[in-house]
Parts: sequence; C-alpha cells; structure tokens
Amino acid sequence: MYTLVIILSIIAALLLIVVVLVQKSKGGGLSSSFGGGNSVMGVRRTTDFIEKATWTLAGIICVLAIVSAFVMPRNVQQGSRVKAEPTSLQVNGTEYASPAAEAAPATENLGDTAQ
Repeated sequence: MYTLVIILSIIAALLLIVVVLVQKSKGGGLSSSFGGGNSVMGVRRTTDFIEKATWTLAGIICVLAIVSAFVMPRNVQQGSRVKAEPTSLQVNGTEYASPAAEAAPATENLGDTAQ
C-alpha cells in the first residue's frame, strides 16, 4: 500500500511540474498558442483548465502526503528488548561514569553481602 501511495505521489508531482511549466508567468500560458478565435477551447477556458489542474494536483499531493504518513511501515520487531545504555564511557584509557550510572543504585553485589 505504501509503495502505491509513493508511486501516485511521484506521478502527481511530475504532472504538476508539467502543468506549471506549460503556464506563463503573466497568465498567457497555453492560451497564447491558441491565439485564433476558432480554437477548440478558447483563451479563457484554457487558462481556467490549467489553473484548476494546478490546484487539483497540489491538493492530491497534499492528501497523498498525509495518507503516506498513515500507511508508512513501522520498524517494530517482535520479541526484541531495548538495550540498556552504557553505564560508563572510556576515553583515551580513562573511564568516566555516565550520569545515569551515578544516579542508579548499585545492585550488582547484593548477593555477595549475604556471606
């Protein structure tokens, strides 16, 4: 499902690139090619179509981005434990205790005190 959403996003992005490149910055765009009055769509209809296509594709990309966040695969491993953080750090042969190790009570030698 995630792969399908990503593929649709890429297709929509490529179409949006094409539609934006067809437009001219001053609003001429594709309608300047159909300058004659006997064109199929006319000047105003062409610019309306391109504008609607731009907004529609932008909306589709936004929706697909939200959908992709929900269908993204999670990295959950069954039965794995979280590793404990190291209690000390060794730099150039000198061992330094981490703040977590200093705050934690020493419970390692509790069994040895019963002797």
